[in-house]
Amino acid sequence: MTSEVQATDVAASVPTAQPPHPLTEFWYHFKQNKGALIGLVVIVLIALVAIFADVITPHDPNIQYRDAILTPPVWDGGSWRFILGTDDIGRDMLSRLIHGTRLSMLIGLIVVTLSLAVGLALGMTAGFFGGTVDVLIMRLMDILLALPSLLLAVVVAAILGPGLLNAMLAVSVVVIPHYARLTRAAVLAEVTKDYVVASRVAGAGPLRLMLIVVLPNCVAPLIVQATLGFSTAILDAAALGFLGLGAQPPTPEWGTMLSSSLQFLQRAPWVVTWPGVAILVTVLAFNLLGDGLRDALDPKLKR
Repeated sequence: MTSEVQATDVAASVPTAQPPHPLTEFWYHFKQNKGALIGLVVIVLIALVAIFADVITPHDPNIQYRDAILTPPVWDGGSWRFILGTDDIGRDMLSRLIHGTRLSMLIGLIVVTLSLAVGLALGMTAGFFGGTVDVLIMRLMDILLALPSLLLAVVVAAILGPGLLNAMLAVSVVVIPHYARLTRAAVLAEVTKDYVVASRVAGAGPLRLMLIVVLPNCVAPLIVQATLGFSTAILDAAALGFLGLGAQPPTPEWGTMLSSSLQFLQRAPWVVTWPGVAILVTVLAFNLLGDGLRDALDPKLKR
């Protein structure tokens, strides 16, 4: 009897292991993906450049230096006054790229916010109410998905008219179906679970069930999709700018910079190279970050 009591006391004195905090667990799995870490670092640097664009730019992005038209970069015979060279009307390429960073990040933020809000509302409505409402919403999303995304964006931008705001609206319309279908699938997987049934029996209304009970458990895939949506928004907005349907000159937007300088590709390749490299690096960084978030938030991939 004494030995049993002693064994019980020893077992009680041994501290039980506490489960790791969700953020600690997330960071542990996220940092295993080196590409995602690189993408995160690059995005943080890009965000800092966008925030402090007015401070770090050496020149006004729209000032024309007529004595320095198509000046090459400093390592190609240029001067330290214009490190990355100038364009065809003498504007500093580095300053325009930095301000284009701010514009591209703003485009991504607005497009993701608009499309996520609308897609979330449509997906939650379709998943909760089902029936005719679900069929109508999903068939509309299927029609939008059946059209090539860039072609649909061009059509919407052409209808609304050229301009940066209309380009952002056009890109938002294109990516809404992705959020709507993803939200609907997550809602359908959650509504039959015991905690939702218990909340419904306890008297929770549809709005409370959607926003308070179910939505927090559908956030993980939406975070991943929103991260990947940043790169899609930046790429599509640049494509519209290249086609003349997005930001209009002299706005320092990367796609517009490519379009206005394409004729100088052989004579002055730097005026086309730098906007293209900026688009490539930014889109790649967001894609790497999205892959890392997917791996860290998906329980199956963590196992």
